[in-house]
Amino acid sequence: MKDYIEQRALEIGEYIIKSNSTVREAAKKFGISKSTVHTVLH
Repeated sequence: MKDYIEQRALEIGEYIIKSNSTVREAAKKFGISKSTVHTVLH
């Protein structure tokens, strides 16, 4: 389970950096809430 969380964090972080997107945009792209994006990247 931990590997999945780590992989998701890397994917979201990479997406935000490469696309220069906001947390809101990343949440929409990955189909999760803004709170989840913050939690995953924290």
